Amino acid sequence: MSILKGKNILITGGTGSIGTNIIKELLAFHKPKQIRIFSRDDTKQFDLMQQLPKDAPVNFLIGDIRDKNRLMMAMEDIDIVFHAAAMKHVSLCERNPFEAMNTNINGTQNVIECALSAGVDRVVYVSTDKAANPTNIMGTTKLMAERLMLTSYFYKGKKKTKFCCVRFGNVLWSRGSVLPLFLKQIYEGGPVTLTDPLMTRFFMSLRQAASLVIKAAEITKENEIFVLKMPAVRMGDVVDVIQEIMVEEKLIKKTVPIVIIGPKEGERTHEKLLTQEESENALETEKLFIIKPNSNIIPFKKSNILHYDGAKKAKVGEYNTTTTTLLNKKELKKLIKEGEFYKNFKK
Repeated sequence: MSILKGKNILITGGTGSIGTNIIKELLAFHKPKQIRIFSRDDTKQFDLMQQLPKDAPVNFLIGDIRDKNRLMMAMEDIDIVFHAAAMKHVSLCERNPFEAMNTNINGTQNVIECALSAGVDRVVYVSTDKAANPTNIMGTTKLMAERLMLTSYFYKGKKKTKFCCVRFGNVLWSRGSVLPLFLKQIYEGGPVTLTDPLMTRFFMSLRQAASLVIKAAEITKENEIFVLKMPAVRMGDVVDVIQEIMVEEKLIKKTVPIVIIGPKEGERTHEKLLTQEESENALETEKLFIIKPNSNIIPFKKSNILHYDGAKKAKVGEYNTTTTTLLNKKELKKLIKEGEFYKNFKK
């Protein structure tokens, strides 16, 4: 039985792509008592309202995680928090670093303090591969948010709230991701603007992302970072496969030109999800790496730290897009055709 059944759940950033799919996953499989959808965009809330069943146990709350008083009101009687609200675009964070700090760092600290005050049972923070040895402001603020979540241990006293983090890469067809942009550029006749055809990225579906975030809430002991395993793709292959699909589906008559524009500020050619240093204190299962809390600092019982179903000591080494499985074009085509945005576009 799911631990989420009959629980009151708050999702910050609940109208974003990840938040929306967490909601759908909860409603379909976990039967919560209530879901509170917390976000600052009333238009996105209105749009989501039309997508959900009219009898769904959801409550839409306008608010910003920067506003601690509003957040405290939203957390009253909440059991579980999925914290997905963030500034996530690398280039915009580079140009607005103070705003990125206010949302990703200060906003996360507000979530922590409100959760402790409200007696929330557990909080799952949605992080990113950009937080692993960051090279840009977005990744740096997300890494700091991870650290805030995990070091809450030192001042929470006897409060029961458990905190953990989930770290993953690019999510197919999520709002603002590059795939919808490629699709639009191709459909309109091009050219497609590509940073570097050899650039590699981690990819997973929206459904996989939501399911694994919920899984983290179910299995957390406390203060871990769950690193979700996923395949990598070459961005040049992504453009080629989208063009191939669109020709096959008669959405376009022929492929369009590609223009190489080079990396944007803060971007790296290959992404990483787990550093070598983190791997030295990690376990792994079939789908996850689990970075354990440092038992020399946080005195958990050894049995509590190590007991996860199917877990074993992780192989020491960096987990990045050059060391994981690289999808071939046939596998990539299957993954892309499963995407929600593509299905909607095809209609």
